[in-house]
Amino acid sequence: MYRVWDFVSNYSLLLIVGAALALGWANVDPYSYHHFVEYPLWFNSLIGTDIHHWTEAYGAAAEHYQIGDVEKVVTFHYLVNDILMALFFAIAAKEVWEAVILKNGSLRGRKAASPLIATAGGMIGPIVVYLGLALLMGSDTFDAVHRGWAIPTATDIAFSYLVGRIVFGAGHPAVRFLLLLAIADDAGGLLILAIFYPSGDLAPEWLLLSLGAALMAFLFFNYIPRLRDRGNQDRPNSTWARKTLGPWPFVLAGIVSWYGFAQSGLHPALGLLPVVPAIPHADRAFGIFSEAEKYLTDLLNVIEHALKNPVEVVLFLFGLANAGVEFSAISAPTWLVLAGLLIGKPVGIFLFGWIAAKPLGLGLPAGMRVADLVVVGVVAAIGFTVALFVASVAFHPGPVQDAAKMGALFSFAAAGLAIIVGKVFRVEKQKG
Repeated sequence: MYRVWDFVSNYSLLLIVGAALALGWANVDPYSYHHFVEYPLWFNSLIGTDIHHWTEAYGAAAEHYQIGDVEKVVTFHYLVNDILMALFFAIAAKEVWEAVILKNGSLRGRKAASPLIATAGGMIGPIVVYLGLALLMGSDTFDAVHRGWAIPTATDIAFSYLVGRIVFGAGHPAVRFLLLLAIADDAGGLLILAIFYPSGDLAPEWLLLSLGAALMAFLFFNYIPRLRDRGNQDRPNSTWARKTLGPWPFVLAGIVSWYGFAQSGLHPALGLLPVVPAIPHADRAFGIFSEAEKYLTDLLNVIEHALKNPVEVVLFLFGLANAGVEFSAISAPTWLVLAGLLIGKPVGIFLFGWIAAKPLGLGLPAGMRVADLVVVGVVAAIGFTVALFVASVAFHPGPVQDAAKMGALFSFAAAGLAIIVGKVFRVEKQKG
């Protein structure tokens, strides 16, 4: 059995605390919360939010700072969303990479076909519902909110897994199906962020810096040591590189890659993705967030487990920096995001999952019914973390962004709805 319970519950707890604190703070004293989030940490001309945008967003308080001749500012929000969240997305990318590329990877072969097709439905359905309802609301509303189409495509891995265990029980095959769907959804979300939500004017030539850093790290600290060790079971060169240099060549490559993404116009939170495949990794996968991986000594797993506690803190800060929305912000984008998640995602997952299982003949895991797809779809409607992140990049700070974030927060309603739907469809819990 693959034990991911401790992993996701730990990651979820601090995120909930940060989000709850932000929500309460923003509704008690919105002025101080806003200034906390936009607090300037470093005025410079290399990285950060455009200085003119920050001055406008920070308001009159910006006049108290001696800015000088600079172009950018690193705020608390930028530090969390653009720099620190790169660690979170790197861990997600590591799990996706292993699931796709390694022997016994969860997203390889026929066994992954049905979850992958259901994932496509779980992304297309919300987009259709979101944009369709926005069109019905009129051209003015559509023009204001259409950039948020990707917000309801998100599935929060941690919270969906926790709720899935409550609804199905730890041993039900639908829980593993849900976990595969969620990690595939994250992979799709990373692609959407990279392609459709650049953080600035595109300068793709800077990606050569990112790719070059990843390639150099791979060649000199992964491929060449292994090549020189070929035929020697003691692997002296690989062992020397791992024990003497440790993760530092890849840390340096990650910093360079992140900077390349920041300058390219792609969202810098994705900046570590090119480096993840370059790090020496295990020969086979043991399951998504498997507890067995903590016994592995390959550098990729060592780095992931070293990042566990820091990323927990990062997710607390992410909740604190992004979930502070006033209840008065509730408006059309709130309901569009909720409709996309609570209607579009269950319908899309059920429809595409049924097509995969029946007409295409790919089937479902043993012990999982077609009716369980409906329940899985409702559980997967918890968007939260990634939905909040996409909302923060889809819209400029202001009423529309706040309303969309409120929809992401309200997607927690899917947890209670999933329990009810599970009872309606007579889900039989299975102990792990």
